[in-house]
Amino acid sequence: QVQLVESGGGLVQPGGSLQLSCEISRSGFRINTMGWYRQAPGKERELVALIDAGDNRNYADSVKGRFTISRNNAKNTVYLQMNSLKPEDTAIYYCNTEVFITDFIRRQYWGQGTQVTVSS
Repeated sequence: QVQLVESGGGLVQPGGSLQLSCEISRSGFRINTMGWYRQAPGKERELVALIDAGDNRNYADSVKGRFTISRNNAKNTVYLQMNSLKPEDTAIYYCNTEVFITDFIRRQYWGQGTQVTVSS
C-alpha cells in the first residue's frame, strides 16, 4: 500500500514563505514522480510542481521563480518551498505520487491535502 502524509500548511502574510513536506510510504514500489497540486475554492485542481526519478522538475507558470520542489530519496519525502506568497496561492495543496505497480503499470496516489492561506 502507498500512503502520503503531508505537513506544513498554514496561514501566512503576502510575501511570506512556507515549506510543505510529504512523506511517502511506498511498500517497496518504485516511485516514478512526486509532485504537488492545489485546488482553490471554485476552481479545478491544478499542477503546481513535479519532480521525476531523474530529478527533472516542472512548474506551473504562476509559481516559477517563487516555488521550489525537492526530494530526499533516503526519507521518501518531497518538499515544496514556497516564497513570495500571494493571496492567489491560497488553496488546498495535495501531495501526489506515481509509482510502478509492475514494470509496465503505474498508479497515482494522493495525500489528504493541507490548507495554505495567504492573507494579511
